[in-house]
Amino acid sequence: MPGIWETHMTFSLRSRSLFKAIAVVLALALPTALAISSADARAGGGMSSGSRGSRSYSAPPSTTTAPGSTSQFNRTYTQPGAGMNSAASAPARGGMFGRAGGFMGGLAAGFLGAGLLGMLFGGGLFGGLGGLSSILGLIIQIALVVLVVRLAMSWWQRRHAPRAAYANADAGAAPGPQTSHRSGLGGGLAGGLGGFGFGANNAPLEIKPDDYEAFERLLGDVQAAWSNEDVAKLHTLATPEMVSYFEQDLAQNRTRNVVNKVTDVKLLQGDLAEAWREGETEYATVALRFALTDKTVDRNTGAIVAGSEQPGEATEIWTFARRPGSGWELSAIQQTN
Repeated sequence: MPGIWETHMTFSLRSRSLFKAIAVVLALALPTALAISSADARAGGGMSSGSRGSRSYSAPPSTTTAPGSTSQFNRTYTQPGAGMNSAASAPARGGMFGRAGGFMGGLAAGFLGAGLLGMLFGGGLFGGLGGLSSILGLIIQIALVVLVVRLAMSWWQRRHAPRAAYANADAGAAPGPQTSHRSGLGGGLAGGLGGFGFGANNAPLEIKPDDYEAFERLLGDVQAAWSNEDVAKLHTLATPEMVSYFEQDLAQNRTRNVVNKVTDVKLLQGDLAEAWREGETEYATVALRFALTDKTVDRNTGAIVAGSEQPGEATEIWTFARRPGSGWELSAIQQTN
């Protein structure tokens, strides 16, 4: 029996030592966790949130401002695979080789109908195709005529108004897609075949100085609206998805009875990672390194509970989106590694 008591006492002592060690580790880790949370208390919570269209699961190219890698999204509405290239693949589904509808869809339906008629009238499955050959030839001739007419019209327009188009592009006064210098024969051919589903308008997206000024302005406006907990203002600056994440983070701050204040935001360095167009939506991903004062204060007393009055720096990857007739808005924030 004494041996059993001794074993029990030894186990109890070891358990107490283990619990003490865990308590020490937690005590040391808690200030570190608080320091991390205070450093990431700005808009976005130091997380990677939002969407980059069909490129949500593709890492942005590295830049001089952010030469390292970019974190994947912790929060995003875009599902892997389901939302990928949806805008790019949408025109093709209704084109010549679309899965349903389009020229090939109607042609396949014609073959099937002809075969069924042949079976009904005793000619076999392919009995009705003999009379269909003339109709098929007529359809091909009409398609070729339309293609030639569109090519001729495109050539005629480029020949009689080339300088005006390039003048508008050089002056930067013409809104919308920019004319590509490769839009000679290739542009006409793509335009002609586009009606049959062979291609779509993939004109390059040019980011102008006014756009960069808008990005810098949004950087400060978003942080200011976040600090003021102005959700209505955030709706004018960011996509509904990003505003939903801001609302979640603000609700957590209210639960903790704190408010995050981000002031003295100043862009130090920024450069474009990539810009593209998906359907009617334009995207621009920009690396931003900016100075800020980030602190979290108690709502009642105003005492600083995290962060400090000392200015710091942060580098993040911001993606902006724009639709026709509207300005740029924040679509995603990603952290750098």
